[in-house]
Amino acid sequence: MIKELYYVFGVGTNPYQNLALEEYLLENVKPGQCILYLWQNARTVVVGRNQNCWRECRIQKLEEEGGFLVRRLSGGGAVFHDLGNLNFTFLVEKADYDVAKQLEVILQGVRKFGIDAEKSGRNDITIEGRKFSGNAFYRAGSKRYHHGTILIDVDTEELSKYLEVSKEKLAMKGVESVKSRVMNLKECNSEIDVPQMKEKLLEAFGEVYGGELKEWQLLPEMAIEIQEKAARFSSDLWKYGKSAPFEYEISHRFEWGDLCLQLAIEKGQVKEAGVWSDGMDAEFFPALSKALIGRRFSGQALAVGALEIQAADDLQKEMREDIADFLERQEF
Repeated sequence: MIKELYYVFGVGTNPYQNLALEEYLLENVKPGQCILYLWQNARTVVVGRNQNCWRECRIQKLEEEGGFLVRRLSGGGAVFHDLGNLNFTFLVEKADYDVAKQLEVILQGVRKFGIDAEKSGRNDITIEGRKFSGNAFYRAGSKRYHHGTILIDVDTEELSKYLEVSKEKLAMKGVESVKSRVMNLKECNSEIDVPQMKEKLLEAFGEVYGGELKEWQLLPEMAIEIQEKAARFSSDLWKYGKSAPFEYEISHRFEWGDLCLQLAIEKGQVKEAGVWSDGMDAEFFPALSKALIGRRFSGQALAVGALEIQAADDLQKEMREDIADFLERQEF
C-alpha cells in the first residue's frame, strides 16, 4: 500500500544523465513509496532496449545536427524528444505497481486543460485516435517503472526527419506517416506549456493517490553513482549494441511488435544470434537470443529453442508460440 508520494524534477536536458537518475530512483524506491519523476531531453531519439538503432533512426543526421541517440532500459519502439515534450516516470515496488492508476494521473492531468484524452491499446494515450503519449514498462527484481512521453509542442518536422518507421508498421496502424500518427496537445489548447503541465500532473498525482506530495531530495553523495550510470548509457556499446558478422537475417511483424533475427552460423549451428524488436517486454528477447545459440540451423530446431524459453506471463507465452510457429515454417 502506497503511503508516501514523492516527486522529482530532472536537473537538466542531457538524456544520459536523465536515464541515469531514472535508474537510480528505481533502485532506491522503497516499499510503500511512489515516485513521480518529470524530465526533459533536448533533441534526442530514444530507442527501446532491444531495437536495432540503425533501422529506427537516421543516426548520422541526428548526431551531425547536435542530437543524442540513447537506448533505454524498457522495451517498445523509438521516440523523439525535444523541449516541447515532457517525460514522466512512475517508480514503485511490485506490490504497489498499478498501470491503470498511473495512467489515470496522466489522463486527469491532461483533462484539467479541457482535453478529452483516452487510453488506446497496450501503451498509447490518444485524442480522437491520434497519439500524444507513448508508454513503456520495466521491471528489475521487485522494482517497477512505467514511463512515457507527453507531446505538448514537439517539432514534428524534426520528429519525422530523424525517425525511420517501417511502412509495414505504419500500415498496420492505418496511417501514412509517423507525423500524421502523432499530435501535440497545443493543437487542442494553445495555452498549454510544459510548466503548466508539470503543475497539473502533480495536482492529479495527489488527487488520484489521495496523499500529500513531498519532493525527493537529491543529495551530493548520490552524484557519483548517477554519473557512473550516465557513462554506461552514453557508451557506444550500450547505444549501438554489439556488432557481429551475420550470414542470415529474417524478420516478421507480429501483433505484439516486429522481430528481426540475425544469425551467425558455424558448422551448421547458430554461433551468435542478434535479436531486435520493438516489443514491449524488455527481458524476453535477450532470453530468445540465448535459446537460439548452439541450435542446429534449421527452422524446426530453432522453433524448439524458442519454445523452451520459460514464459513469465501470458504475453511472453504468446510471443514464444508466435515466434516458434514462424521459425518452424522457415526453409534455410
